[in-house]
Amino acid sequence: MSWANTVVLAACALSLYAAWADFRKFTIRNGLVLALAGLFLVHALLVGQCSELKWDLAFAGLMFALLLVLYAMGGMGGGDVKLLAVAFLWTGTAAAMPFAVTLAVLTVLHGAAAKLGWVGTAPASDGRLRIPYAPSIAGALVVAMGLRFLA
Repeated sequence: MSWANTVVLAACALSLYAAWADFRKFTIRNGLVLALAGLFLVHALLVGQCSELKWDLAFAGLMFALLLVLYAMGGMGGGDVKLLAVAFLWTGTAAAMPFAVTLAVLTVLHGAAAKLGWVGTAPASDGRLRIPYAPSIAGALVVAMGLRFLA
């Protein structure tokens, strides 16, 4: 196994750990998000992706800006915004569509499971249910990484 694949596997493990933490405590630690971003940079160096790096960073920055609007409207938590921004950094424009489609499917399934009481939720201050979003993000990221980097 190459070092690049080892870095991808470490990033998958970290994203799944972030999902587990969000599922249990509704928090995603900044250190996890920073570690995922750092692993992306290491991976880019290992595979010689430096020429595409500026586009990946620009795409992730654009997505982060759009996600901040959702955060400001109360549509998602800050940890979810940070984790999604790093996920878009990893997918780049090349794997953004498979990531987005998988994310949409997993989010609908997770939301339905929450409505049926199959997964944990917490009440928000406005009476809505808080659903941890990181499990859907992590699942979609693992699928996108598998399609882009391990294929």
